[in-house]
This record gives sequence, structure tokens and C-alpha cells, in this order.
Amino acid sequence: MGEVEEEFIQAPEHRPKPDITHAEGIPLIDLSPLNSQESDTNSLARLVAEIGEACEKWGFLQVINNGVPSKVREKIELASKEFFALPKEEKKKTSRNEVNLFGYSDFEITKSVRDWKEVFDCTIDNPTIIYASDEPDDEELKELTNQWPEYPPDLRDVCEAYATEMQKLTHKLLGLISMSLGLPKDRLSGFFKNQTSFMRLNYYPACPAPELALGLGRHKDAGAMTILVQDDVGGLEVRRKSDGEWIFVKPIPDSYIVNVGDLIQVWSNDKYESVEHRVTVNPEKERFSIPFFINPSHSIWVEPLKELINEQNPSKYKGYSWGKFYATRKLSNFKKLNTENIQAHHFKL
Repeated sequence: MGEVEEEFIQAPEHRPKPDITHAEGIPLIDLSPLNSQESDTNSLARLVAEIGEACEKWGFLQVINNGVPSKVREKIELASKEFFALPKEEKKKTSRNEVNLFGYSDFEITKSVRDWKEVFDCTIDNPTIIYASDEPDDEELKELTNQWPEYPPDLRDVCEAYATEMQKLTHKLLGLISMSLGLPKDRLSGFFKNQTSFMRLNYYPACPAPELALGLGRHKDAGAMTILVQDDVGGLEVRRKSDGEWIFVKPIPDSYIVNVGDLIQVWSNDKYESVEHRVTVNPEKERFSIPFFINPSHSIWVEPLKELINEQNPSKYKGYSWGKFYATRKLSNFKKLNTENIQAHHFKL
């Protein structure tokens, strides 16, 4: 194997391989070539091709044999359930607001009355540095820090351990996506020094009128990529590119759902597309999920990668500041801005 491939190899985790060949249309990809000492260049090349095809045709995929220890996942799922089972007044002690952007929020106070859920957000780099405002000429920075509840007492440790494993998986996936674009494995990694990534614990209570609400309305993710774990209830739906139909993403044990975000769409100059998705609610069962949002540094200028631009494939976007974009999106959670909620398509040429 070459030097690039060898950097991916880690000791395999000993767990049975699920007897599954599909996931309701969403490509299911086995990452075991990254975890096996016996993998060869051909198996890695096939894996890179699978990743590229999934990103191009779906914008979504599920990964198994991903190297994330089951115990780490089980602990955060348990801690999430313990936190959301607390009385509302206890959870609200860590409520997020315009000053503290990370913490607890419930569906009664979110900007969309159709979002039937409660959340707890925490940043990955603590503190995280962002712009203090969305004004183009304002260069003032501020630090964002996490708020941790008193109960459950191990929530911080559990979340930090999970974040460590998610960053390992992120490194693998960004490398594969980069290579699928014909670029060096580490081409995208430099964007994530001093990252603005964060993770979210989601709780969707059983909804007595599911025909009148959604757990989360249709949207695209603004960042680079999202890695999601969902429980066995399910509820995530993806809008299929080929015909616009909404496809239910069937829960698969020990899998993670990965989707391309707007930044990878821009960096790839539309070769890979960020795809709409939504979350439905269940009239009888509560649901839990944990998305890990991978975002670059506030200082990153976003534009199509120069290696992918030529006369036959000119740039399809004008550049924009991720930091200002991120500040606008965060502030819009707490106050009405003078402009429409900014989207990547606003920068389309």
C-alpha cells in the first residue's frame, strides 16, 4: 500500500458485520478497508469510488464498520435520555440564548412552531471563536463556551469522549471525499483548524397530532458534513435527487448516517450536492438522535477549490466568509434579522 492509504489504517474493532445490503435506497458503505491491516490499494480505491458515487447521486450515505466503539455510543445515548427525562425547569437551567449559544432549547421557544423537539447543543472546540456580529466590516471576535447541566453528572465526560471518536471518523470521511474528487487525502483537513463544529442531542417526544407537525422541517445543512446516529424508532427522511420523493432512512444497528453539507457542495463546484432532508414525528414513540455538525474555522473563505476549476468547469459560486455566514445563522435563532436567512445558494453565480 502507498503512504496515503497507510495513514488510514487502524486496529479493527471486533464486532459482527450486519447482514444488510441496502438501506431503503441510501447507499450503505462498509469502511472496514480503513480498519484492516490486510486492506490493499484496490479495496481502498473501490471504497473511494463508492463514497464518490454516494455523494454525487444521493448526498447521503450510511457507514458500517466505522471504528466507533459501541460503548462510547451507548454511553452518550443513555446520558441523552437521562438529561431529557429531567423536569423542564432543571433542563432550562442551561437554556441557550443570544449570549450563550450552546445549551438547552425546547420546541416551545424555537423559531419554527413546527419543530416538535428538544435539543442540547455543545461545541467541540471549547471555547469556539466566532465573529461577534454578522456585520461585514465588524471584525470583533467572541468566545463561545459550553454550559453543562448538573445532571446527569457525567454528561460532559460522555459528550467529550463521543466527540473524540466523531473527529476520528470525520478525518476518515473527509479524506475519502477529498480523494473521490481526485485531490490529496488531506486537501480539506486544513479548513478545520480552530473549527466551529458542534454536536446536538435531539429529543422528539411522541406527538399527538403528527399530521400537523414535523420534528424538523425540510432543510439543507449549511456546514461541511453531518454525521448522525439515530435510534431504532427512525424518522429521518431524505429527498431523493432522481425524482424528488421523500425516502425514509431505515435505522441500521451500529451505523452512522452521513450527509454532504453546503460547504462541500461549494468546494466541489456542485459535483456533490447538499440534499434536503426532514424529520417526521411519531404519535406513539419518543425518538432520540445525535447529529455531529462538521464546520470549519470562522476565518475560512469559502469558494470552489481551484484544482476543480477550469475553462470547461468555471466557478459556479462567488466566495463568502464562513465566519460571517455562521454568525448570521446563529443570530437568526434568537432575533429577527433584516434579511432572509442566508443560504449557500445566495452566492451562486
